[in-house]
Amino acid sequence: MNYLVAIAFVAIIASLAVALVFMMKGDKDPETNLPRSRNMAKALAFRVGFSIVLFICLLLAWKLGYIQPTGIPVGR
Repeated sequence: MNYLVAIAFVAIIASLAVALVFMMKGDKDPETNLPRSRNMAKALAFRVGFSIVLFICLLLAWKLGYIQPTGIPVGR
């Protein structure tokens, strides 16, 4: 489970970096001279979607007993 979470975080950070590259690149459409932001939007949408999937997977793993919560005990 630790490897899955680590790989997911790397994918989220990589997607954010790809979106930054597309934003900094500033590729413009030659006909309209407007920026093409579809690639950046897709990269950010992938990041958001992947974050949601990771969160749901963590909730399911907790519910099925694959991971146990640790931290402050209840009532202290």
